[in-house]
Amino acid sequence: MEEVKVLELYQLHYSDLLLLSSTPSSCGEDQVSRLEKIRTAIMETLGPKGPGLLSITAVPNASLLRRNLLRLAPKLALLHPDNRKRLLKEHNLGTDVSLKNPCRKVSSFAMQLKYAEALESVLGKPSHVIHPHSNSEPTYLDVDEVRNFQDDEFENLSNVFKDLGYCMMDLGLRLAQICDKFIGGRELERSLLESGTAKGRLIHYHSVLDNLLLRETGRSKGSSKNQANSKKDCEHSLNTKQDHLQGPNSVITGNKIDSYKNQADLWQEWHYDYGIFTVLTAPMFFVQSNSSENMATDQSSVSCSQESPYPNGYSYLQIFDPNKNTVLMVKTSPESFIIQVGESADILSKGKLRSTLHCVSKPVKVENISRETFVVFLQPAWSKKFSTSDYTMEDSHNSNESAPDFHKIIPPLSSRLKDGMTFAEFSRETTKQYYGGSGLQSKR
Repeated sequence: MEEVKVLELYQLHYSDLLLLSSTPSSCGEDQVSRLEKIRTAIMETLGPKGPGLLSITAVPNASLLRRNLLRLAPKLALLHPDNRKRLLKEHNLGTDVSLKNPCRKVSSFAMQLKYAEALESVLGKPSHVIHPHSNSEPTYLDVDEVRNFQDDEFENLSNVFKDLGYCMMDLGLRLAQICDKFIGGRELERSLLESGTAKGRLIHYHSVLDNLLLRETGRSKGSSKNQANSKKDCEHSLNTKQDHLQGPNSVITGNKIDSYKNQADLWQEWHYDYGIFTVLTAPMFFVQSNSSENMATDQSSVSCSQESPYPNGYSYLQIFDPNKNTVLMVKTSPESFIIQVGESADILSKGKLRSTLHCVSKPVKVENISRETFVVFLQPAWSKKFSTSDYTMEDSHNSNESAPDFHKIIPPLSSRLKDGMTFAEFSRETTKQYYGGSGLQSKR
């Protein structure tokens, strides 16, 4: 086994982001020189020789918004399905995963966010106050008490979701402006604004105990046959996980990392994002108590959880660096944002920005830990046409014989992108080749 190879992200202070993305004003020579060095460092970090992602720190009001939203992710994921369905409808949220599968690795809650509203949003306005019950651990509540508690706790869900999403859209737009100044033109900024919307996604990465709770909840619903199948599938999944926890293919063990030839213990498989930028909050981790002892009535499922420090100090976001042909574990401040380059930015910049191959790994031998994050995907308009002239796909998607085995499940960009293709066509083809009936990750 090798030691974990850690990537300490380049940190861009929010005040410098503002200066670099704004109209130049009268600055002293020293200030101009300092900002130019920062701009160069940003482009080196996001360019073909860099990792393709960076962090932004000291964003006003963001810390409280992040905490208010992320603490709701596990609660929303583990609600009784009927209560969750009602709340999602009330807050105009959808989902892009099957919430009926008790063995799912993630629960995801999504909303389309509008640039027109984001640009009008005032980041300095007071953030929503945490409800006094937010740190409570309700157990054995009657049905009416459970519903009242949940409605009260989720009262500001959509508002906090939007406020944090608008803040993150602004970060991505400003970074696009900085990159455009270096590349020339306003291609990235215009592409984002022409799209009109971005997609916000609140994600809960499940612990093993989460799946046990979901299995128990599922026993009270559906036919006996469905319950038996669900139990059988979930037990197989959990047994398989135990094998990985004790076997030779674990990704992380303490502060060691195994060979990445067969990384089975992942929350999210290796992939490229196909938009322009992906903006992420630094994750939060929660340790949950034995959920079967803390279930409420059959009308609700409530898990007791406590925020946990980062396991081993890592975010558990991993990237592959093709320049070094190695996997790196991302380390970042819990209060920072991460901005990651997607394939559309790679294409539109003619390779001056490099998209990032990444996954989300699990801390092994820690069954009761979950991971929460909020992600905003910034993408071009669906009608945006891509040109491959002066763009060499082999340069941006480095592949060679010594590349790790997980490259085998990554559809080559050359097979998904054709000259003149719209972003809508590119996204459909990408999704098909990753997850379609014969996709490289369709059975994973």
